[in-house]
Amino acid sequence: MSKFFKLTVCLFLFATFFSCQGQTQRPGGSLTDEVGGGCDGCELMYKGTPRSIDNVDTSAGWFETGQKLLITGIVYRKDGVTPADETILYYWQTDQTGHYAPAKATGEIKTVHGHLRGWVKTGPDGRYSIYTIRPGAYPTGDSPAHIHVAVKEPHLMDVYYIDDMIFDDDPLLTKEQRQKLENRGGSGILAPKQEIGVQVAHRDIMLGLNIPNYPE
Repeated sequence: MSKFFKLTVCLFLFATFFSCQGQTQRPGGSLTDEVGGGCDGCELMYKGTPRSIDNVDTSAGWFETGQKLLITGIVYRKDGVTPADETILYYWQTDQTGHYAPAKATGEIKTVHGHLRGWVKTGPDGRYSIYTIRPGAYPTGDSPAHIHVAVKEPHLMDVYYIDDMIFDDDPLLTKEQRQKLENRGGSGILAPKQEIGVQVAHRDIMLGLNIPNYPE
């Protein structure tokens, strides 16, 4: 076997492993039975990923104009009791005006997710904390303000999304909107409490809950 052939195979395997878009498709473009049933845009969690990921992250928004927000929680395994270690949560959100704003600083990684994005990785206790700002709703006003979250478990190839983090006091979170929620990973509805200059909210996550094709 030639060195060139070996290198080609290695590059193929690497690309397949690190892409949530790497699954084959059925006729008509539908995805195969990947965990979560497909995750549009989740491959961007690998763009600009830091070499070291902690269980605490501070987004660029924390230093910008807007309502400061601290989100804390525990990630559990599917049993809902055992903390999940080595699990990466990738989040991205709009700024306070409802836009996925690009970074103003030069040299920043630019993606369609904007610059208010980040990663946390759980330790043995499953805990995580995110310091950011409260996102604004889209200018169209057709959906509540939200923070997207994608999950990468250490023993799963696929990345899957869970319910967005949304806000219980958001006037756009109507009864109809609540009924549409899938509770992927558990409820994503945050009930922030105002402390000194900061809103503090809590969200626990249960891996695999209401996630299609999740392994037993």
